[in-house]
Amino acid sequence: MAVDGSLEEMLSAATAAVSGCSSLDELARLQNRHLGKGSQVAEARAELRSVAAEERPAQGALIERTRAAIEEVFRSAREHLEEADRQRRLASDAADLTEILEAAVPSLGRAHLVQRTRDELEDVFVAMGYEVVEGPEVETDWYNFEALNMPPAHPARGMWDTFYLKLGEPNSIMLRTHTSPTQVRVLQRGELPVYAVMPGRCYRRDTPDARHLPVFHQIEGLVVDEGISFADLAGTIEEFTGAYFGEGIHSRLRPSYFPFTEPSAEFEVNCTICRGAGCRTCSHTGWVELGGCGMVHPAVLEAVDVDPERFTGFAFGFGIDRCAQMRHEIADMRVLVENDYRFMRQL
Repeated sequence: MAVDGSLEEMLSAATAAVSGCSSLDELARLQNRHLGKGSQVAEARAELRSVAAEERPAQGALIERTRAAIEEVFRSAREHLEEADRQRRLASDAADLTEILEAAVPSLGRAHLVQRTRDELEDVFVAMGYEVVEGPEVETDWYNFEALNMPPAHPARGMWDTFYLKLGEPNSIMLRTHTSPTQVRVLQRGELPVYAVMPGRCYRRDTPDARHLPVFHQIEGLVVDEGISFADLAGTIEEFTGAYFGEGIHSRLRPSYFPFTEPSAEFEVNCTICRGAGCRTCSHTGWVELGGCGMVHPAVLEAVDVDPERFTGFAFGFGIDRCAQMRHEIADMRVLVENDYRFMRQL
C-alpha cells in the first residue's frame, strides 16, 4: 500500500479545496468531505487492520499527522473567514457619526487675525533691518505726553481721548494712547543708531465705527542716525507698503501735525477694497489713512539726552487692525472684536 503518496495527495487536495472557499458553510461541507466518516483519511485508518502488525504503528502515526495537518488547514481557513465575516458585519452596522463627532470635538484654535497681522508686519520690518521692541501698556504722563513734546495743558493732548487710571496723582497714570512712549524708552538706552519697531495694544475713548476701535493695536517705527532725511522716511513707507500689501498698492504722504515730529505727515495707502474707486470704508476717496509719521522733533531727542545737532531721525505709527482690514478687504473693523465664529473661521 503506497500510503505516503496517497496521504500527501489528501493534504494537497484539502489545501486546494480550502483556497477557493468563500463562506463558512462551504468550508464546513469541505471539512466533512476531507475529514468525515466517508473521507479518504477515514478509509486509510480503516485499512490499517490489513497492515502487518509490525508496520501498523508507523503507518498509523503517519495517517494521524496527515489528519492533523488537514485539520490545521481548515482551522486557519475558518479563522480567516470568521474575521472577514466580522468585518463585513461591522461595516454594515456602522453609523455615520460625522456631525456628532464634529460637534463633540472642538476644532483646533489658531492665532487671531490681528496677531497674525502683527507677526507678518514684524517679519517685514525685521527683513528691512529693524529690531522689535515692546513697552508697557500702562504709562506715566511723562512717557505718554511730556517726553513727546506735550507738556501739561498743551493743546495737542486733546488729540488723544485718554483713559486715566486711579493711581498716584490725578491724571498721572494712564493706558497708553499710542506706542510712541516706547520710542522714548528705546532712546533712553543710549544705544545709537536706532532702527526699531514697537508693536502693541493702545487705548482711546473712540466710538467704534468701520475704521475705529477704542482698543486697537499699533506698530511704531523709529530711526535715529546721522544724516537721516525726510526722503528716507518716504522711501521706507513706500517700501513697506509694497512689501506688505503687494504690487499695485502705493502710499502717499499728506501734511499734518504731531507735536513729536516736525515736519509731520499722515500716510495713506490705496484702498484695497475698492482699488481707488471709492467706497464706504475709504469714505469714497480711494485712499485709507494708516497712520502718522514725520521727522523726530529735536525736543524729543533733547528730552532723552540725544544731540539733535548730530543725530536726526524719523518716526511712524499705524494701526495693525487697519492693516488687517486693508489686507483682507474687511469693510467694517468691528467684526474683528465681535468673535463671530462664522467670520473668524474664514480668515
